[in-house]
Amino acid sequence: MASIGISACLAGRACRYDGKSKTNEEMTELARSGDAIIFCPESLGGLPIPRLPAEIIGGNGNDVLDGKAKVMNKAGEDVTSMFVDGAERVLSLLKFNGVTHAYMKERSPSCGVKEIYDGTFSGRIIGGPGVTTALLLRNGITVEAR
Repeated sequence: MASIGISACLAGRACRYDGKSKTNEEMTELARSGDAIIFCPESLGGLPIPRLPAEIIGGNGNDVLDGKAKVMNKAGEDVTSMFVDGAERVLSLLKFNGVTHAYMKERSPSCGVKEIYDGTFSGRIIGGPGVTTALLLRNGITVEAR
């Protein structure tokens, strides 16, 4: 049974909004070891690859989960439900497999750990988790940025 979870883009999968990866050699090696569950919350939530960039408007991932903020794409479409659905699917997958530790891609509206973009699509960064990270933390899964 796998003991860790890894954002798929870190493991070399081309699943980011721009159709690329953010390969991290350490994460790729962990994925190859067979001791990891690889996931992309945005893909699991039904978003295509590639897709328009999205950012959290009005807060961070905790605020989205609490219904106080939304995730909007650059065209102004509300994609909150897909981000929440993807986060819930990741949580179920990790819990089913007994995973208690996950490595996530910083600054993502799903996977950001301590930093996300501010919702203005200007490149400005604020503190706070993405939607999936917030849900995992609320459920006792340790999350680290890579």
